[in-house]
Amino acid sequence: MTRAFLFALLVIVASVAVAADDQRRYDQDPAAQTLLQQLAGEGVDVDAARALLRAARYQPKIVAAMRSPAESTMTWARYGPIFLDDKRIQNGAAFITRHADIFAAVENAYGVPEHVISAIIGVETRYGAVLGKHRVLDALATLAFDYPPRAKFFSSELGHFIQLCVEEQLDCRHESGSYAGAMGLPQFMPSSYRAYAVDFNNNGRRDLWNEPHDIIASVANYLRENGWRPGMRVALPATITDHGALAGLQRSTTKPHYSWADLHAAGIRVDHPPAPDTRVGLLEYDGKQGKEYWLGLPNFFVITTYNRSSLYAMAVHQLSHEIMQQHARLAKGDLRAQ
Repeated sequence: MTRAFLFALLVIVASVAVAADDQRRYDQDPAAQTLLQQLAGEGVDVDAARALLRAARYQPKIVAAMRSPAESTMTWARYGPIFLDDKRIQNGAAFITRHADIFAAVENAYGVPEHVISAIIGVETRYGAVLGKHRVLDALATLAFDYPPRAKFFSSELGHFIQLCVEEQLDCRHESGSYAGAMGLPQFMPSSYRAYAVDFNNNGRRDLWNEPHDIIASVANYLRENGWRPGMRVALPATITDHGALAGLQRSTTKPHYSWADLHAAGIRVDHPPAPDTRVGLLEYDGKQGKEYWLGLPNFFVITTYNRSSLYAMAVHQLSHEIMQQHARLAKGDLRAQ
């Protein structure tokens, strides 16, 4: 990294810090000193890192949001309709059409279907319409130093963010994201950004805000690196033939617990079942018409690595199917798809 860039970064964050003198001084926190030592050991300019911490501001609303995430308080009957609305479906199909060449190249390279990638971006940010209103620096510092239950995790993410600022030459005054510090159209945490983001247009930067090549390929790369199986399905609606055995079956959220042979023997039925030795999970949701049961296949649990919520993974799965059908109608020139 050039000295000129580091000097500019110091000037930028110092100007922000002036306004934060009456706020929590994160650069003086004992835990921050430990983080700075770790970053120095990884070759990060300590003065630049300290200046960023000095500029960070405590945000009590972020702590409040972390204590009550939507996924922990909603049923599928409430959660699903938020993401399966007509506008999001139409925008998802249009997003594929608009970037058809990119999607084709990405699917060829990574084996992840276009409608799944589009669904994730749609759930995360409505295709860039809702990128988050919290400054990433503030969110990560607040959670690293003022949210003890997950301080270790967010301290690590803050370190990754500081490294990312230097590596990608980000203007760290303005990057906005979720209350947890997720960034860009695909809402990558800093560690995921550094590990999985792809410079798919080979312009020397990995830009998850403005470059469709990078955005689409980075989602695909994340899924592939976390075990996505090309050509395999995600989840199947299930019916129960033995309700007596149902009570003894463990429900899945982020991990499969059985082979398909085990669940089939316990009275679970699906159309076009997977191979008997496939690792699967029994998913249960409170839907509008009562209990819904689904068979989660390996790719379903790959999606839960993106967001550790079975509600989230089901929203992505169902939205992806709606987008695929809408895109097919558009491709056929069906006027009703407009």
